[in-house]
Amino acid sequence: MSSKFQKLSAMACVVAVLTLIGCGKGMQNQRTKETSSAAAEASVQIPKMEGTNTSLDQYKGKVVLVNFWATWCAPCRVEIPWLIEFNEKYGPKGLVILGVAMDDEGNQVVQPYVRDRRFDVNGHPEAMNYPILLGNSKIAEKFGGILGMPTSMLYSREGKKVKTIVGLIDHDDLSKTLDSQL
Repeated sequence: MSSKFQKLSAMACVVAVLTLIGCGKGMQNQRTKETSSAAAEASVQIPKMEGTNTSLDQYKGKVVLVNFWATWCAPCRVEIPWLIEFNEKYGPKGLVILGVAMDDEGNQVVQPYVRDRRFDVNGHPEAMNYPILLGNSKIAEKFGGILGMPTSMLYSREGKKVKTIVGLIDHDDLSKTLDSQL
């Protein structure tokens, strides 16, 4: 019995750590770089699922939340309903949320996930209602690198990075920050 208990305790610790810090996936080449500038990030071309590209430059005058996530990342799936809620609440006030999917398989996995998956948002099943982009390690590096997922970066209307959140976002804290930015 004590062996089973030890295994269950170890598994519970791993789940707790992943929930607190997010998912990592062998991102040894992706590390945070203090020298990364918001101007360089703003010009990065990121592919959309539809095949065109976008960049932060296209959202000048808006508050932009860039959320690096993956379909396999449990903490990412926890915060998606919050992002849907934030988009509904703050989108009309000038918030743009860009979800950057980091799945290795790209659009092949991401498109069906986004198309078919529904999330419980205040008791209602809702689809992801913000643009989903297709990321990779080179794109993540241009944003200063990411240590794990989810990782979110908030940019002011002036295009300056306001906040970087590694791991699961704090719903109330981010809501207060968005209120102050919008």
